[in-house]
Amino acid sequence: MMKLLVPLSKRAAFGRLPYRASRVSTLTRSGVRSVAIVVLCIAASAALGHAPASSAAKTDAPHHLSQSEFDALFKQLSNWGRWGKNDELGTVNLITPQVRLQAVREVRSGISVSLARPISTTPTVDNATPLKDVVAVNVDDKFNMDTYTVSFHGFGLSHFDSLAHTFYKGKLYNGFSESDVTPGGTRRLDAEQYHDGIVTRGVLVDIPQLRGKPYLDTSDVVTAADLDAWERRTGQHIRAGDAVFIRTGRWARRAALGPWDISKASAGLHPDAVRWLKQRDIAVLGSDAAHDALPSYVDGIDFPIHILTIVAMGMPLLDQLDLENVAKTAARLHRTTFLLTFAPPRIQDGTGSLMNPIATF
Repeated sequence: MMKLLVPLSKRAAFGRLPYRASRVSTLTRSGVRSVAIVVLCIAASAALGHAPASSAAKTDAPHHLSQSEFDALFKQLSNWGRWGKNDELGTVNLITPQVRLQAVREVRSGISVSLARPISTTPTVDNATPLKDVVAVNVDDKFNMDTYTVSFHGFGLSHFDSLAHTFYKGKLYNGFSESDVTPGGTRRLDAEQYHDGIVTRGVLVDIPQLRGKPYLDTSDVVTAADLDAWERRTGQHIRAGDAVFIRTGRWARRAALGPWDISKASAGLHPDAVRWLKQRDIAVLGSDAAHDALPSYVDGIDFPIHILTIVAMGMPLLDQLDLENVAKTAARLHRTTFLLTFAPPRIQDGTGSLMNPIATF
């Protein structure tokens, strides 16, 4: 059931209405007109409060940013130096012991759901680099042993981006030099930084459900207005240290219509949504696609969301997740929050890894 959220001024108007209505017979004609206007305004406010979530989320056409506007936003969102000039954890610093303890309290049903896709070995138009060389070898008639080769940064495999994954204008997060990443690995901001794991509250932001559709179209974009509408609709408030998961319905669309080249057309975030997430001080961002709306909403920059989150804010990303099962579980349990547990492999000098994050309700 959607809650009607009425601002204080409107609640006051609702409170005064019975008193004013009881005195209509003693008012002048101008007073009657004033009361009528008040009643109409209240009715309009009530109608807006009861409007479907899909209409609440509608906005004008999203603004395309110039590079100068993007640079100003990068500076505004920057966390460089916030946790010290040598910090390599970034926004994961926001996951304090208190945040973890609060997150553990999210477990009420004991139901766990994987947020990862099965790892494919078959190349498709939306997964050009699947797992390769999966060879089971019998050794000494005692053991079966495998060798895997994988290039996980892409559009088909669920993976984790460390803060070494991308850079902007020659700089990594916190001002470290792009030259710290070499053919032999990265000297800074590697996957090993998160060896203690990530345990925090996970929040599912289901945009197709908000808009009343099974999945977003490839041309759809998720804006700050959508995130505001989601909070109003659910009564939930995203808070500091949360891991936020944006569902676009990418895999539901694929199941219905077949695979497509997601690198050229994908629903995703608009840069103003990143500003909104920074205001909430979230720690981790996950998506069932690449986070970025494609084509880009910033002139001359292909993946602005990656740059704003990883480089400016120091936020690790969880890419190409499968959020269909967790969305179904959340709907069945009437929940939008859960305990997130995620322990990336301790890959020294690595820019990320494959992963299997778990949501526990």
